[in-house]
Amino acid sequence: MRLVIKKDSAEAACWAAEYIAGKINAHAGSGGDRDSARGPFRLGLPTGSSPLGIYRELVSRYKAGKVSFRNVVTYNMDEYLGLPPDHPQSYHRFMWDNFFSHVDIQKENVHILDGMAKDPDAECEAYEQGAAGGFHLFLGGVGQNGHLAFNEPGSSPASKTRVITLTTDTRIVNARFFGGDMESVPKKALSMGIGTVLSAAEVLIIVTGYAKARALKAAVEGGISQMWPVSFLQTHPRGIIVCDEAATEELKVGTVRHFKGD
Repeated sequence: MRLVIKKDSAEAACWAAEYIAGKINAHAGSGGDRDSARGPFRLGLPTGSSPLGIYRELVSRYKAGKVSFRNVVTYNMDEYLGLPPDHPQSYHRFMWDNFFSHVDIQKENVHILDGMAKDPDAECEAYEQGAAGGFHLFLGGVGQNGHLAFNEPGSSPASKTRVITLTTDTRIVNARFFGGDMESVPKKALSMGIGTVLSAAEVLIIVTGYAKARALKAAVEGGISQMWPVSFLQTHPRGIIVCDEAATEELKVGTVRHFKGD
């Protein structure tokens, strides 16, 4: 696993965006053929506060003509159960407001779980089948309790897309998006599993801020544990974490020195 340490969240977002854009462009080929015979670039995406800076940087690069999303197919990690797409806190709304509406991605190439599905289990099964082709790159964030997507502590490394009951910790943290009222935060969500995420050729996790320091320590210095789902990234042959200095507060000095010298 590779750990990239940047000064602050802005630098971390810039590095991640440059990495993602580079991968998309490399897939398109030196001729820049976005409809390449190699097929679309398959990209997994998260929501929440962590990736916002990355999305802003990617939009900036698109507007500057440095990357195109026309031949990119996306699958989002998760969605709240019971929220319609137009709800202010739905992840459908989040993605279109903060990213998709600002780039040239084709609507039919965007995939987000349906939180209003009449049969949530069937929705998860169909979504998993669609994602079964794997991903070239999966971008993710991590929760303070180490959750990856909405895979809460105790999730299996082989887990697939499914309905998940959110922990009280996660609902308390996410209450800031619902006017500070935890009771307004849905109790369940649809989420890709850890096994689905880790099936990607590359997994890039963004970790910023002191509040994520314990999660980063578990991911980098701790053993592989179901109680810290992000720790399963240690098993991935091409796992990358990009973080800021604030998130490294719980790491050993030697660990930070080692990765800064990488």
